[in-house]
Amino acid sequence: MNATGRIATLLGLTGVAIASHGATATFESDKATFQLETVAEGLEHPWGLAFLPDGSQLVTERNGQLRHIENGQLDDSPIQGLPELAVSGQGGLLDIILHPEFEQNRTLFLSYAHKVSREGLTTRVARATLRDDRLEDVTVIFEAMPRGTTSRHFAGRMAFDAEGNLYVAVGDRGEMDRAQKTDDDAGGVHRITVDGEPAAGNPFLDDSAVNDSFFTYGNRNIQGMTVHPETGEIWSHEHGPRGGDEINIIRAGNNYGWPKVTYGIDYSGATITDRTTMEGVTDPLHYWDPSIAPSGMAFYTGEAFPQWSGDLFVGALKMQKLVRLSIENEKVTEEEDLLEDLGERIRDVRMGPDGALWLLTDSSEGKVYRVVPAR
Repeated sequence: MNATGRIATLLGLTGVAIASHGATATFESDKATFQLETVAEGLEHPWGLAFLPDGSQLVTERNGQLRHIENGQLDDSPIQGLPELAVSGQGGLLDIILHPEFEQNRTLFLSYAHKVSREGLTTRVARATLRDDRLEDVTVIFEAMPRGTTSRHFAGRMAFDAEGNLYVAVGDRGEMDRAQKTDDDAGGVHRITVDGEPAAGNPFLDDSAVNDSFFTYGNRNIQGMTVHPETGEIWSHEHGPRGGDEINIIRAGNNYGWPKVTYGIDYSGATITDRTTMEGVTDPLHYWDPSIAPSGMAFYTGEAFPQWSGDLFVGALKMQKLVRLSIENEKVTEEEDLLEDLGERIRDVRMGPDGALWLLTDSSEGKVYRVVPAR
């Protein structure tokens, strides 16, 4: 790793060392004044972020590289030993999540697109052990079947629940009707063990018409997933077509309706359905029309911004902003758009162990930012 003259700031409460490349202009919100600190830059379409116990970070790049950032320095050499993957359209190396006991077992999980020439593309998840700058014992634990010929809607976001079950989002692969086919892994959230088996208590284990790993279905293309800090439930958001982006609480057995119901229309302008709700499907907690193309989400639980405590933050690709939502009793009571003047597509939003929000920007010169109180 190349040395620089950047000064590392030691955050005493967490023991996380961060080297700042300098803060941007000051930003005002309804509840706080903040700045962005650039932690790292020069990343190729960064997609997912994980925090290692030593305070450094791992970042996935969609082009198929896993990068290490330590004290604000991006290691020139990518992590070696990644699984075979395909970089095609919206697919590539996607999300990363650490095993709940990573500090003891050094195990992590990667989601990514994979291709077999005759059968096409799909979303896969691999488990691996991180040893220094290399992945070892790489094992594929989940593969959405059947494959498809499009290079769209891989989803790939992941989250762990309190019982150690892994939730994996799979998109409809750009073929909308697949989201209602429960013998087809596309268009839903799958709950599995760390070995890839359907988790105990999955809602469809006794239903031969539904694949055992399904936890929910009728999801179009989930691009954000996080755990509620109080209830422990998994929250997600997903892209609609032209309009109809949704926030949902992922609950066992629910059908979220795509494409039977939607607040959006087809990209061609054609009507997909005239229904926004119907019996047997779960209405979204919140939706956007027109679409903001949400990506990444996190609840704020730190101490740096007590006025944001419990608020949900969502990145936006198309609209190039960060959205803050105040939520009470599963209803949005306040919505505020932030960073609209930044001119950056926000790909991921994470709550950092240092009490700051962390952001990834989606470009060929992507950045890692920290949202910090204004000095």
